[in-house]
Amino acid sequence: MQGFVSRLDEINALADCAEGFVWRLQEDSGSATSIRVFDDPLLLVNLSVWKNLESLKQYVYKSLHVELIRDREGWFNKMGEAHQALWWVPAGHIPSVQEAKQKLEHIRKHGPTPEAFTFAKAQPMPSHLKS
Repeated sequence: MQGFVSRLDEINALADCAEGFVWRLQEDSGSATSIRVFDDPLLLVNLSVWKNLESLKQYVYKSLHVELIRDREGWFNKMGEAHQALWWVPAGHIPSVQEAKQKLEHIRKHGPTPEAFTFAKAQPMPSHLKS
């Protein structure tokens, strides 16, 4: 994973400056690599808040970040279950790692729903969260 880890500062800085970026989970080091949520010590946590889904998609798929996605098979083992969850939060809300874990478990149990979803099965922002 050295190739991945060596790019974390670059990719995190790219996110921090991206349009629509609001917040990301990080330690004093600037990354979140030592935060453990699951029993498996090889699982990393990546948690961020964006103003809208379009901004997040732009960052993930249309910036240098896409290089990490392209090379992921060289760094990560393929997971047999969902490993990503997206969900809408009210403005100003900073989600906890426990909240993120619950959303991921929701997808694993129920599949994508308005409560938690994926890029492939995105859900519209609920009307009560629109400003």
